Amino acid sequence: MSDDDQRDQTPAEPAAQAPAAPAGPEPEPIPFFGTTWVNHDGGYALRRAALAAGSLVTAVAAAVLLRLSYEGLEIGNVGPFLSISVVVLFAIASAIAFAKTWDAFSRRPAPSSDEAALKGLKMIGFIGSLIAYFLRCFFEAPGEKLRRAEYERAVSEFARRRSTRTGNPAARRPKRKK
Repeated sequence: MSDDDQRDQTPAEPAAQAPAAPAGPEPEPIPFFGTTWVNHDGGYALRRAALAAGSLVTAVAAAVLLRLSYEGLEIGNVGPFLSISVVVLFAIASAIAFAKTWDAFSRRPAPSSDEAALKGLKMIGFIGSLIAYFLRCFFEAPGEKLRRAEYERAVSEFARRRSTRTGNPAARRPKRKK
């Protein structure tokens, strides 16, 4: 018997079953946390601490880099107007980025919002976004409150829909006419 004949006679492996449909809504993963925010398991506290430390270290490094850039402007003798303008620009951009990032943790932006228009400004003021991440990590994973409220609402709606089913609708008696 050849190898080909032996392969034809071996029983076929059982087909891999498709994953079952989820029994309810699934939580939305958060970057760096996945779905560990639901039950605060899987190293959730360690991840929060690491994200807080990482964002603070990155913000400090960015501030040092901006300080070196400012010193480069001073060495270049560009004048006080440009030097002050750069400092004010970064301060305003950081404040706007902080406010927009902080708001994004508690509500989703509207589809027609100005988030796309402010993307460049938020990139310039990235230090503000990093500080917002750092401060939010003391309370929760960034965006956890919003996703938890949405998830709990979806779970309660799913439970309500499942509980209102009372058997076969075809077997119900017709309503009496008045």
